[in-house]
Amino acid sequence: MDSIRPQRKKSSADLSARRRRGDGRPTIADVAARAGVAAITVSRALSDPSLVSDTLRKTIDEAVQALGYVPNLSARTLASTRSSVVGVLIPSLSQTVFTDVLRGVYDGVDGSPLTVQVGNTRYDEAEEERLIKVFLREKPAGMIVSGIDQTPEARRMLEDAGCPVIQIMDLSADPIDQIIGFSHYGGGRKVTEHLIEEGYRRIGFIAGWVSRRSSGRLDGYRDALAAAGLPQPSLEHSFSPGFMPKLADASETPTGRPVLELATPRVGRELFRAAIAANPGLDAVFCNNDILALGVLFECQAQGIRVPEDMGIAGFNDHDYMESAFPSLSSGRTHRYRNGLDAVVAIRRRLGGAPVGERVIDMGVEVMKRRSTDRSGKRRD
Repeated sequence: MDSIRPQRKKSSADLSARRRRGDGRPTIADVAARAGVAAITVSRALSDPSLVSDTLRKTIDEAVQALGYVPNLSARTLASTRSSVVGVLIPSLSQTVFTDVLRGVYDGVDGSPLTVQVGNTRYDEAEEERLIKVFLREKPAGMIVSGIDQTPEARRMLEDAGCPVIQIMDLSADPIDQIIGFSHYGGGRKVTEHLIEEGYRRIGFIAGWVSRRSSGRLDGYRDALAAAGLPQPSLEHSFSPGFMPKLADASETPTGRPVLELATPRVGRELFRAAIAANPGLDAVFCNNDILALGVLFECQAQGIRVPEDMGIAGFNDHDYMESAFPSLSSGRTHRYRNGLDAVVAIRRRLGGAPVGERVIDMGVEVMKRRSTDRSGKRRD
């Protein structure tokens, strides 16, 4: 299993405090933690005891009594009559990463009575909370949510949703219900270790914007360099918030928010120019995503920098064009289509009465080693 991003170990007091409602009353998540099961299992046991075994029902009943848990009647009502809708929350509709996920989701519901409703959070926590409220009012059959950094209120709503909740495109040891995804930290470390193995020593990291949800790749990069005795944080390059308006579309949303496009080949070229100007000895770059890597390749070709002899280039996600580029570009492959498909399959199994099973499913990240990092000349396009 790819390593989950290192983080401070949460105490039982931390977890209990996070799960409790604002008024201090225990939640269904508290009951689940005490009983050692998923929140959705508790919800099912309370709404229809016949859905769980006698032993499990007794364990949950004891946890309810010990905590003095009083069921959320609105959540129970929500769970009593389900629609056929699977709600899907993703942070972007313009990135191919998430269109691949959606292809898997739609293929997953094919041939079933389920339908799909998509919400775009735009990497905005407040918008994610709003959409969760909207979706839960529709009494969904299940929810698929991208990422693990939900606010405490968003998490509380999802824990009390009364339907299967599948988090995707990340990993966590403490999922809301069930998570199917991959470790950004592990993937970032693997790609960086590959560059080190190929003989590169001054390895830069470039990102148009490092979001909270993808910053694990940067942490993996840093730890790989440190483990190899190459801690070089000065080689990290991204646009600061001050630069963002320069790259914003001239038009604005109705809320006045500028439209930012910080993952384009042009941004990759700009970042690479800044990187080599600041660090003339740079001999490789790990790009936070593939489109930036493509821009770096274009800039290398424009400046006559040989790839991979003078400069190694690696991206992340492994879109189709990475293999088709010349020279072909190495990348960390994430299984985006399968992630969406498997999330729907998990929901369909749960709706059919199957148990939760494994709560954390790591799909892994595979380093696709191609010509752009082949310093020894073993591979050919």
